[in-house]
Amino acid sequence: MKLSITKTSIFNIITVALLFAWTFPSVAFAPRRDFYQLKIYHLKTKDQEKRLDSFLENAFLPALHRLGISKVGVFKPIVAADAPEPTEQLVYVFIPFKSSDDFLKLDKKLAADKQYALDGQDYLDAAYNNVPYARIESILLSAFVDNPQFNLPALSSPKSERVYELRSYEGPTEKLYLNKVDMFNRGGEVALFKRLGFNAVFYGEVISGGQMPNLIYMTTFENKASRDEHWKAFSSDPTWKKLSAMPEYQHNVSKNDTRFLRPTDYSDI
Repeated sequence: MKLSITKTSIFNIITVALLFAWTFPSVAFAPRRDFYQLKIYHLKTKDQEKRLDSFLENAFLPALHRLGISKVGVFKPIVAADAPEPTEQLVYVFIPFKSSDDFLKLDKKLAADKQYALDGQDYLDAAYNNVPYARIESILLSAFVDNPQFNLPALSSPKSERVYELRSYEGPTEKLYLNKVDMFNRGGEVALFKRLGFNAVFYGEVISGGQMPNLIYMTTFENKASRDEHWKAFSSDPTWKKLSAMPEYQHNVSKNDTRFLRPTDYSDI
């Protein structure tokens, strides 16, 4: 069977495509959305922390860089000077991917990297009775529509002074969780954060994780005083007061979990 493509048929195809784009612009011209992995290492000893830092800095991040993932974030909780010694140390690793397929292929690509195997030998070949961590938690996320790619924060202060705020908003139900996501996107919460200079690294819908349904986002500040000033401005902003009072956006968060973090010296973000 021989297909015949005429000028008329080409014109009709183009016309239909343009009509679709005009009718559904958010679908037709939607930008690519990042896919994120947030790995949380649970550590019991200082030796585990030292070994993990060495692995991440000298093996894992360089291997990801060789694979084209040029910016990887590594963060640790900020502990007050007068706080008691924590019984567990947490290390957060943020890995941005261009697609879920890139995430799925990562382990196979790392397994083929001989330099990675050599640089990470202490971690990768650890004995069962000398482990470099207690447990790993993995959270998978899809970037928000209104912030489809992650951002490098525009900060000038030393990393030792910065405050990175990681927030998780859990929803009472799947429907109410999606309502909160809509509040960030169509409602304008993301735009408000941008206008007030919150320097967000990412906003993500959790696809798979231990606490669902929920969303997670990270904002960044020069220091603690800057963080407090930004949130004071946010809470008093007329746009937020109007948005938070809208009947359609009520009761869509059942739990807010906030963590204050600081980037490690070798973090890319």
